[in-house]
Amino acid sequence: MGWIHAQNVVELARETGACTLVAVADASAERREKFAAAHGLTVPLFASVDELADAQVCQATVVVTPTEKHREHATRLIAAGHRVLVEKPLTGNLAGDREFATELDSGHPHALMLAFQRRYDEALQFARELMRSGAIGPVFKIYSALEDSGPAPNGYQSDGILSDMSIHNVDEILWLTGQMPETALAVGSRTYSHRLTTCTEDFDDAVLLMWFPGEMTAQIQVTRNHVSGYRVETAIFGEKGHIRLGRHTQRPAEVVVEAFGPRFDGGLLAQQTFSVWPDLPGQPEFVSRFGGSYRAELAAFVECCRSGQPFPITHRDGLRAQEVIAAGMSKMLTRADGAKVEG
Repeated sequence: MGWIHAQNVVELARETGACTLVAVADASAERREKFAAAHGLTVPLFASVDELADAQVCQATVVVTPTEKHREHATRLIAAGHRVLVEKPLTGNLAGDREFATELDSGHPHALMLAFQRRYDEALQFARELMRSGAIGPVFKIYSALEDSGPAPNGYQSDGILSDMSIHNVDEILWLTGQMPETALAVGSRTYSHRLTTCTEDFDDAVLLMWFPGEMTAQIQVTRNHVSGYRVETAIFGEKGHIRLGRHTQRPAEVVVEAFGPRFDGGLLAQQTFSVWPDLPGQPEFVSRFGGSYRAELAAFVECCRSGQPFPITHRDGLRAQEVIAAGMSKMLTRADGAKVEG
């Protein structure tokens, strides 16, 4: 992700002049030098975030480090006068999120933007517009799936599949509905891909259920086991029809959004196809689907930094999503044999 964000900065700078890449910090000398060579850059290359902060060469930084370092690195840069875009999740756990959010609220409430790139996805924005226009009537259920074709990479640091992965889906649903759920329940399994990686993660497959005021529900499904390819899908169900966004069709070059009315007399209410980036060898599979979203997210971050405006997505959004996940994980299930299983 560091390479992806840095490349987007370079391209945004060349295309618009809205920003300039002035430095790269990476603990790997090989990686930072390879990036600079690949893009013909002659900028300072630092071995740590501390070196970057001390150099005072910029006003804004994208933080793409292991989750356990997000708080430390963001705090160091903010203290040096930077505004920061931090990859999700905020800290990876509820206690850390609450402490960090309190610190930011008290001293630097507008210094951090959290990277929930789905809010900048054109297909999802179109689906949200259809939903809010009343095209399918009052909404009573939302289903959101995120399925990787393989396990987290060797050495990857995860605080759990729900905290690390489903946090995207949770934020999507909170953004779509504008509400917080009243209750949540999580179910997790270890079924296959956890055996293929050194990454230590609680589950490789999980479901998160949410109940909102007014009898609305939401269902999230995440897995590392969708071996046929990356799958991102959202379905929004209303009293007069439903909206479907994406599906696994082995056609990764497009995302289709469709809205249907009631059976027999509803028909197709709306349809739009959105192109995505090429799915290139050696490129993480999510880059094709969300490449444009990452670019739009960065452009929004840069514009806020240039104008001095508050960020549209902040640490508070990360905390809210983590609160929902923690609530789901706190529930207990009872198996048929009476044994207790912690969610």
